[in-house]
Amino acid sequence: MSPRVTRSTLVPAPPDEVFGLVSDLPGMGRFSPEAVGGSWAGGRTEPAVGAVFRGRNAQGWRRWATRSTVTVCEPGRAFAFEVSSLGLPVAEWRYELAPEGDGTRLTESWVDRRGRLLTVAGGLLTGVQDREEYAALSIETTLERVRAAAASARA
Repeated sequence: MSPRVTRSTLVPAPPDEVFGLVSDLPGMGRFSPEAVGGSWAGGRTEPAVGAVFRGRNAQGWRRWATRSTVTVCEPGRAFAFEVSSLGLPVAEWRYELAPEGDGTRLTESWVDRRGRLLTVAGGLLTGVQDREEYAALSIETTLERVRAAAASARA
């Protein structure tokens, strides 16, 4: 079974607003400690199932590109995408949203899709040797930043 990391937080905003934050892949750099930006491909300007996003990532001085394909796009409910690099599968990222009180329970999940070759090469390329541990820290950071951005927008 592939390594998987899941974390959640309560965001003080309705699901549609939270969906707008997590599905904005070009703006994900404001939340993620690793994703720094990118752009939709093929003339797309927003997420939709099948849409391709060309991402840019960084760790310190290291830089690399990824290709993400949106697999789930249900406003206010769920958003997911598969990431590849050099034509090889890397990961699945998923956001699930559920109304809770006056806010949204936001759950972020990461599933490692790398084979042995990309696991070794990825450690060298990114400088992250324990991707599962790093994914947990990354998710916690991202969720906290999304929560703070939603709270700030509503203040």
